[in-house]
Amino acid sequence: MDMKNALQSITDCICTKRGMWITLGIWALITILLAAFSPGAHHYQVSSIEALPEDAPSIEASEKVDTYVEDANKLPALLVFESMKHEIELPELTELLNAMDAENMTGIEEVVPLGELPPQATEGFFSENGSTALIPIYLSSTLDTPEIKEILHHIQHLTDQHTKNLNLYVTGPAGIATDTNDLFSRADFVLIKSTVGIILALLVVIYRSPLLAFIPLVAAGLVYLIASQVLGLLGKAGLLMSTQTISIMTILLFAAVVDYSLFIFSRFREELKIHENKYDAMKIAMRGIGLPVFFSSATVLAAMLILIVASLGDYRNFAPIFGTTLVIIILASVTLVPALFMLFGRKSFWPLIPRVGQSSVKMSSFWSKTGRFVTKKPIMSVSIIGLFILVSASNILNLDYEFNILKSFPEDMPSREGYEIVEENFEAGSLAPTTVLFEGKDAASEDEQEVLMDNLSEQPLVSSVRLDQVTDDETVISYSMTFEENPYEAQTMDALETIQNDSDAIVKASNLNGDLFFAGETATSIDDRSLNNRDLILIIVLETILIFVMLIFLTKSFKMPLYMMGTILISFAAALGLGMSLTNLFFDIDTISNRVPVYAFIFLIALGIDYNIMLVSRFMEEREKYPVKKAVEIAVANTGGVISSAGVILAATFAVLMTQPIQLLFVFGFIVAVGILIDTFLIRGVLLPGLLVLFEKDKSRADL
Repeated sequence: MDMKNALQSITDCICTKRGMWITLGIWALITILLAAFSPGAHHYQVSSIEALPEDAPSIEASEKVDTYVEDANKLPALLVFESMKHEIELPELTELLNAMDAENMTGIEEVVPLGELPPQATEGFFSENGSTALIPIYLSSTLDTPEIKEILHHIQHLTDQHTKNLNLYVTGPAGIATDTNDLFSRADFVLIKSTVGIILALLVVIYRSPLLAFIPLVAAGLVYLIASQVLGLLGKAGLLMSTQTISIMTILLFAAVVDYSLFIFSRFREELKIHENKYDAMKIAMRGIGLPVFFSSATVLAAMLILIVASLGDYRNFAPIFGTTLVIIILASVTLVPALFMLFGRKSFWPLIPRVGQSSVKMSSFWSKTGRFVTKKPIMSVSIIGLFILVSASNILNLDYEFNILKSFPEDMPSREGYEIVEENFEAGSLAPTTVLFEGKDAASEDEQEVLMDNLSEQPLVSSVRLDQVTDDETVISYSMTFEENPYEAQTMDALETIQNDSDAIVKASNLNGDLFFAGETATSIDDRSLNNRDLILIIVLETILIFVMLIFLTKSFKMPLYMMGTILISFAAALGLGMSLTNLFFDIDTISNRVPVYAFIFLIALGIDYNIMLVSRFMEEREKYPVKKAVEIAVANTGGVISSAGVILAATFAVLMTQPIQLLFVFGFIVAVGILIDTFLIRGVLLPGLLVLFEKDKSRADL
């Protein structure tokens, strides 16, 4: 039995009165059982996932630093004190630090003894004008985020008690961790509320039927509850889930369920104009739309599962979370959604109830006119849209990547404010010096240690190098290397990468025998950039091949998958290019996180191909009865309305990510929304139909 017949057997069983009630009962029972026995996904969310693999050079370097350098694994918190009225007084700050030390707060491992340091050493903690002080403290690395937050709140309380006219900002890993946790804890509720609200509003406005707005959201709500509880079970088994991944998963879930619901209800409405019995109408509807819906959701599932081969951990984290969610979406799309529409029957469409004998599509509708225009003038249609797509895509050559995660956070976030104050008042590179570890085969004399330090100091963009620690046997030396520019800037990363590549020559020039290792934020960013570029190419190639093969099985053709994949790939490039031009124009955002192209590709390819599948499936169905031009015209006319409305809703749903306080999600949501609108109206509405008219041939009489 092939896939089509197997799926038809399932939907035929569901599309009866008894099958409908059994289906709804099973989904209700599953929801209740999971709610009773699963803790839910939110119990296992973490602010971030370790992105780099264990064999990344910066990770190996960090492990060596932890091995050789005392207290290397402490969690730093950078206390930034700013006076708005006068210079910061040393006695006042010393009194505060002594009070912090006297408190013996659990979790604080080290506080700088400012009052015990010589004047020359003390000056390094203050800016040139004396209005700003940067004091590092070190916390236990075993603390969880709530415990860190409690410690930082207590430090703020002590600051208010012991100082006057001083503002405290906590940045560094500890401050960023607590701020990130606070951001996402507030954002989750806003995200779900905004998603449901915008979908509900658009469904009511587009279809003018309250039940048509209600039914897809009920289905999406049930799927969300079940997915959350199933992910909770996976979390209990050890799966970590980043809050960012869960946010995107929520959008994907609501968008996909509503999309597939619209495809099903549109075909159901068509059949209700032919069949009086609602169960018969749904049975025929699912025979026509069931396989395209199943294939559409299966392509999205395949696209997500491919991410398991990625090198970066946050991409791999997508695979089990999105994969699990999409399996539930697929099952709901071919069982729960049709059962809910059958439960309400024709009343689903009130007040515009479909009656037997009504025409399915008006000849005067926008998409009927579009279908006729494209079939009459395919060369003009393809040329105009193709030119627009190519011009938009050309802007990807101007993409400027941002590697500083803090730049993605709100400007008023305390850890970002503190970071920027340090950047303005201290040497930019002091924000995150690079740890350079030399592991030698033999002991290094003091002169050799000095020569190596001098050679490192002479490297491009290096501002200073300080000797931190030497092991007792003098075979391992740790240096702190500060760059002239911001440690997250591309030019600093390029400079360190050059040093890494020349490390053997640097060691040889120092008359030493051993290896150099580089740890810290800049080294981590270099590895992240390299692996992200590798993952982008790998994901594009694998997903393109996989979806192309799936389309061959669906269409039983080699040519049509070429049009379908080709138009989607060029559409992705256009969305990325045009999206960045518009974010720069309207939101003054001129850089892009290196995660955005990968995120955008995954979703635009997976979701964009859905619309092509719907159009081509209908074209293939009509082609059995009509010539190519007529089949294209009918396919555009019959699918145009539901695909355009689904596209608008899908684009608006992803645009909800623009409410999130993270610039990465803001830009990602905007670019995907732009891409979906391009797919919906230009690719699916004009370009692909035009290509079908130009390159598909009419079947011979013997084939009909």
